[in-house]
Amino acid sequence: MKLSKKRSSKLGTMGRIGISVVAVQWACAAAHAQDAAPQAAEESGGGIAEIIVTAQKRAENLQDVPISVAAVSAQAVEDMHATTLQALQGAVPNVQIGNFSNAPASAVFTIRGIGVIEPDPYAGNTVGIVVDGVPQFFSMGALVDLYDVDRIEVLRGPQGTLFGANTTGGVVNVVNSQPTDKFEGRVDLSYGNYNHFQAAGVLNVPLSESLSGRFVVSHDRRDGWVTNVYDGSDMGRRNVTVMRGILKYDPGTNVDITLSGEYDRGRNGAPVVVAGDLPGEAQYVDTGLAGMYASPCLPMGSRCKAPDHYFSALDPGPKDANGNFVDPIKDRSDMDTYRTSLTVNIGDTAVGDITSITAYKHFHLFEYTDQDGTPLFLDDTRRRTKGWQFSQELRTSIDLNDSINLLVGGFYLKDHYEHYQKFRINFAGGFSYDPATGNVTYGLPGLYQLNLQDQDNYSLSGFAQSYVDLTDQLRLQAGIRYTYEKTSMLASTTTTLATGGVTTFDGTAPDGTPNVLIDAAAPPRGSKSWQNLGWKVGLDYRPVDDLLLYGYWARGFKSGGFTGRIGIEQDLGPYGPEKVDTFEAGIKTEFLDRKIRFNFAGFYTNYRDLQLAQIYFLGSGASLRQGNTILNVASAQIKGFEAELLAAPVHGLTLNGSLAYLSAKYKDFPFQLPDDDGDPATPPPVLELAGQRLQNAPKWTATVGFMWEFPVGDMNGRIGAQYNYTSEKLYSSIIDTARASVQPTHIVNANADLAINESLTLSVWGTNIFDQRYTNSVFDVPGTIGLVNYAPPRQYGVSAKYTF
Repeated sequence: MKLSKKRSSKLGTMGRIGISVVAVQWACAAAHAQDAAPQAAEESGGGIAEIIVTAQKRAENLQDVPISVAAVSAQAVEDMHATTLQALQGAVPNVQIGNFSNAPASAVFTIRGIGVIEPDPYAGNTVGIVVDGVPQFFSMGALVDLYDVDRIEVLRGPQGTLFGANTTGGVVNVVNSQPTDKFEGRVDLSYGNYNHFQAAGVLNVPLSESLSGRFVVSHDRRDGWVTNVYDGSDMGRRNVTVMRGILKYDPGTNVDITLSGEYDRGRNGAPVVVAGDLPGEAQYVDTGLAGMYASPCLPMGSRCKAPDHYFSALDPGPKDANGNFVDPIKDRSDMDTYRTSLTVNIGDTAVGDITSITAYKHFHLFEYTDQDGTPLFLDDTRRRTKGWQFSQELRTSIDLNDSINLLVGGFYLKDHYEHYQKFRINFAGGFSYDPATGNVTYGLPGLYQLNLQDQDNYSLSGFAQSYVDLTDQLRLQAGIRYTYEKTSMLASTTTTLATGGVTTFDGTAPDGTPNVLIDAAAPPRGSKSWQNLGWKVGLDYRPVDDLLLYGYWARGFKSGGFTGRIGIEQDLGPYGPEKVDTFEAGIKTEFLDRKIRFNFAGFYTNYRDLQLAQIYFLGSGASLRQGNTILNVASAQIKGFEAELLAAPVHGLTLNGSLAYLSAKYKDFPFQLPDDDGDPATPPPVLELAGQRLQNAPKWTATVGFMWEFPVGDMNGRIGAQYNYTSEKLYSSIIDTARASVQPTHIVNANADLAINESLTLSVWGTNIFDQRYTNSVFDVPGTIGLVNYAPPRQYGVSAKYTF
């Protein structure tokens, strides 16, 4: 059998193919999570059913895709009780999914040690987030909600040929459920600890013989699990509503059209900052302060440790001479996101199967942050970001003959954002606390910083990827992509002295008197363009039906840019692009009548000029300045493997496991320490960091789990559990310090379902069921501050699902 026949090469028009991962068998939420209908399992001899993915912009069996791909099904998302993509943290080998320490709306995705840890949009992404075929440029809001998804595909390694620049780490491809020609629906209700309540529903309606609609509403809210020591309230609450509508026109000819729209409304609690400061640091608050909690990062020189009960603080902010609060800090993080897309598929034309995807997205984020996390007013921020993106992709899939398929297309992206950050600082002048009276005495008057960012970016690219059957068993895959990107940035930061002792968020004293300007960084608008030619070439060989061997070489590219949150003018940049060369070889196999599936991938990556975000402080007191820049590190070397196993040894029982190894280290990195005194006679030393590990790159990750289905009288039961392990990792410090290291984590999730009948299913579930307490991230600026963020504690609840 020729490979082109077995793999259905004429599948370029994805919208014309029924792509579904049908339910009941568990597969790993780690990599290859999948479920198969009982009848499908029986037809294949009771083995593991296949899963269809679109990892290469064509519908293929997962076992035929010659790259390392993890696919998480809709059932697996339900079993994990995953509300956002962040719930997949630890579940996919060599993939880290989180957020910046004091900016929960900004996603941090790292795949195989390649990622960006920076809350503002100017740093871009190295892991592409794609929703229904549309790349999401902004990391803000990229931890998308997951109700009514069909599947999530995680592609590890550079994906620049098919998915464009800024995918040097990989791609997370989210595919929502699409309209069908049946009248059906579903209602989900769930309640758990921390007053976690979810109400959601789906209605699929055939509106005519050719037109169907799918309408989704999901509301998810819970209290926060961090206690505010200032007033005893909870911190970090969640309150998110998602509304999605999809219309699909399919007259049964060679054309189908899908129009979708989505509105996400978040009214969450303010970002939670936990003070991990150490004695002697500028922002350290001794535990002798009334109501203060102990630093989780003591004793000095040790790794931070999460306590049994999570504490932080959100104080109302500074007071004027009359004791009135001045622009009080609010417990508020509001985000509104609007998405719309139009997908048109035209099949069997003279130039192949054509796909056009037109999309627009707009978002608005507004939030307050108590930056010190103490009952004192030391520093706080008010931030607002508005952004939008427009994208257009046009491609066609052509069968040149029985052995050659060509995918060719073009892509255009235009995006813009405006951002301000208003930062009030009182700790810069020093302070003292009298425990006898409870009075706080500040040194110099406070500082006020206003940072403005205005960025425009556009990207234009053309790409082609070919699939050539050299023999019945051997296939060549080769692709190329040319990209042109241009970015312009207007950024400024002004620092003023609050002579009245306190300052409003408008940079004036409470009586309206303007602050005194002491420093300004306002360089002219920066503008620069970059061009790149990326490629991929590989071979895959199938000696027998259930065994695939493959290997490839891919070059990825992330364009340069400008630093927006500048402290000094030269921080603006530009910083240069980075390049990645990855060599991967792997095996995908099934045996024992498809009762066991084993996949393995080994890789080596040469990482050059990698971009690394740096946040630092210069000076002290009234001369204190915060600097921000993107460094281009000379080079790094990454190597490792992913091994994944899925087994269905007996009817009703599915076992899964995975093990991943990652060695990600700098190969050449002379790091210039910040000049903290400004004296040219005493230049700061240079540290050679060659051999140090990269950020957010744990050496080992592993999973093991099971799912067991069984009859309960006239009903059906299902019980499953999953253990996820992640070894120690360095998070957001360039220098490998104890405080910046995140401890190894051991997380166990479990669920049990009882299907009363064909319509009603009741469930109990738990995440982190042994209630292990962990730090999730630590932002470490030695000598100044340490900002800690905690991982979720144990959550549990009951759910009911009714389908019709």
